[in-house]
Amino acid sequence: MAGKIKRSLFAIFLNTTPGTPGTATYARMGQGITSHKVDYNPETSDETYVSEDSGTTDVESYKPTIATQQTAIQGDPVFDFVDSLRQKRAVLDEARTDIVMVDMYGTEASGAYPAEKNTVSIQIDDFGGDGGKSVEINYTVNLVGDPIKGTFNPSTKTFTAGTGGGE
Repeated sequence: MAGKIKRSLFAIFLNTTPGTPGTATYARMGQGITSHKVDYNPETSDETYVSEDSGTTDVESYKPTIATQQTAIQGDPVFDFVDSLRQKRAVLDEARTDIVMVDMYGTEASGAYPAEKNTVSIQIDDFGGDGGKSVEINYTVNLVGDPIKGTFNPSTKTFTAGTGGGE
């Protein structure tokens, strides 16, 4: 049946224990976040061939980012992880982890949904806020390299890489 997709059915899970061999602890990004979208930031090239009057634009690559504004909620695993990066001013490998973007509106099989896993670097943009209001942390999730396609089970928080076709 065709129809609108609820925003809650597109989920992003952040690994809050990067660097722990063989173990990833995924927490859903959502608490304290009221708007969350992937900006694909396409890199394009423009050319007008001498034999044509109109130009051509090609998409050369993407540089996806996820700008995140989050109300500080102590005890939320995503906030606690990102805040720890802020406190130590993490850079390079210390600022890296991975995310899994899950299409929970897709076809479910054995509790798992279509997903893609991507290495990311977390960039802290600002922290604080106005008087009389809750503290906010603003950060950018920068996707690094190409995603791995597969499936993700939100109940067990397990990603399984797909097979074949560049996955």
